[in-house]
Amino acid sequence: MKVKEIEAKTVLVRSKLPDADYVVNPYTGCELGCQYCYASFTGRFVSEPINNWGRYVYAKVNAVSVFKAELERARKAGRAPSILLSSVTDAYQGIEKKYRLTRGILEVLAREPYPGVVSILTKSPLVLRDVDVLRRIPRAEVGLTITTTNDRLSRFLEVRAPLASRRLRALAELHAEGIRTYAFVGPLLPHFRYDREALDALFAGLAQTGVDSVFVEHINLRPYIKQRLWQILKAEPLAIQEVYRDASTVEHRLALDAMIAELLEQHGLKLRLNRVLYHDEGSPDTLGERRVQDDNVQDRELNVRSWKLPRRT
Repeated sequence: MKVKEIEAKTVLVRSKLPDADYVVNPYTGCELGCQYCYASFTGRFVSEPINNWGRYVYAKVNAVSVFKAELERARKAGRAPSILLSSVTDAYQGIEKKYRLTRGILEVLAREPYPGVVSILTKSPLVLRDVDVLRRIPRAEVGLTITTTNDRLSRFLEVRAPLASRRLRALAELHAEGIRTYAFVGPLLPHFRYDREALDALFAGLAQTGVDSVFVEHINLRPYIKQRLWQILKAEPLAIQEVYRDASTVEHRLALDAMIAELLEQHGLKLRLNRVLYHDEGSPDTLGERRVQDDNVQDRELNVRSWKLPRRT
């Protein structure tokens, strides 16, 4: 893993996200190396090739001081915008144990204490380390990205991320500590359309942690993500390849959306933003080679449920 220290010119960056006014990314790059991650495009800002995602992290060593100055300017203007840590990195990846940039930023917010919404989104139970600071931020909330309850599938797609089971426990522990929590089901894995049992297990697992709400987002299949995903999926059964090829179609989205609506109601979960999010990537047929038509839903369900994932080390 390549680790490099850099200095940032700005840290508090205006957001285009629907639920955050500003984002803070203390690091560029991410050691977790998730195969579906859209944030790999950020490598261009540090001259890293897109196919090197997951192999480098740049620590913005002045992030805390820059953030403090930028926040003070915002507060002088009478504003308390909502802030998200983080949008294109994981603020609690392993390197945070050394640099403690995320904790330093939270301590700045806790000192006031900051009256605006402060949201954390991570895949790491390391966030539990900072419960003491989070308690001092009145509107702090912590979300964990959880895409499956299957640890083998988690390891297959989220190469160096903490296992899904550990993330579920972290959500439950945060809830027990009195921290407001949410889950981010993103990406919504396409094969769940043909495996309702697995999708039900995911939402049941989230409900058991006590989360207040969930975000749900369909998989982003922009060309640079498709290219990376296809490298691992080409060794998988044809049925799985076809499900992922079809994942950008309106029919696919509507079918999954209907399942999600039923499961949210069944498990008493609130959908954030009142909608399932999706990306418009264009033609769904550009992933891999020729798309084989298969309209037999029952056959696909059987093929998907019998998918035996390889073990990743």
